[in-house]
Amino acid sequence: MIRAVLAWLALAAPALALDCRDIEFEDTPYTICEVAPQTEHLRLFLNGRDGKPYGSFAAVEEEHGPLAFAMNAGMYHDDRRPVGLYIEEGDELAPLVTQAGPGNFGLLPNGLLCLNDDGAFVVETLAYAGGARACDSATQSGPMLVIDGALHPRFLPDSDSRHVRNGVGTSADGSRAVFAISGRAVTFHEFARLFRDGLSLPNALYFDGSISRLHAPSVDRDDWGAPMGPIVGLLASDAATP
Repeated sequence: MIRAVLAWLALAAPALALDCRDIEFEDTPYTICEVAPQTEHLRLFLNGRDGKPYGSFAAVEEEHGPLAFAMNAGMYHDDRRPVGLYIEEGDELAPLVTQAGPGNFGLLPNGLLCLNDDGAFVVETLAYAGGARACDSATQSGPMLVIDGALHPRFLPDSDSRHVRNGVGTSADGSRAVFAISGRAVTFHEFARLFRDGLSLPNALYFDGSISRLHAPSVDRDDWGAPMGPIVGLLASDAATP
């Protein structure tokens, strides 16, 4: 019993600085990176100085310097334009999409990762449209994994749809942002439980299940593959000292 409590505390305790680590939850391996967004400057990256999408972590580093952490951050079209809302440092490059549609993005409710001076927040799309929170930067994706402590209503405990998945969860006060990628194929229900039950986060958002990538030098990880669209990351120069 004591070991179980200590394990839960290790998963749920807030980080004071970037903390990437390998964990297990319900016998499934995950790699998580926890950021303290009220003291560390999380950023979104889409296009380089030449106006073309970065597409890779290496391309971001070529222009901005070393990344302490980065992850793909939302779905995109074939030309790597974001499918939904995308705001970078106050500049809206793609509009909010509120209607249901095909694929995971359109499996409502969906949501967005919102970054501002108060921290990082996962916000449901219609709540954002209603003025729930202003964002300096934002990337829309879907579906929501956890909405105010409840799993997405369309997720099935016995689903046979399994993929390597990645996403982000945030605390209610914006002080914790935990990015996670599964170490093996998981269902939506399993992945959502990681955020709600394993990490004690009330809101979480799905990023992808086919282009799921993590750059985390502190755990010797740098995933490669097809070019990405939006990227979320923390420059080494913006990371707090542990």
